[in-house]
Amino acid sequence: MDADKIRDAGGPAFPLRGADYGSEGMTLRDYFAAHALSLWVGSAVEDSAKAAYATADAMLAERNK
Repeated sequence: MDADKIRDAGGPAFPLRGADYGSEGMTLRDYFAAHALSLWVGSAVEDSAKAAYATADAMLAERNK
């Protein structure tokens, strides 16, 4: 993932000092989505994933206000 996409996704979830974007692993968006996923346990997998990322996007938008 390129640096612009990582920044748009909230940056790295667990940043390392001095590391370049792309070497840290999951983004903050991925981290939020992973935690939101538990809200939709029992739903179809594809629906759960879409809902989790929609929640993560809403959390990032609120965070950036």
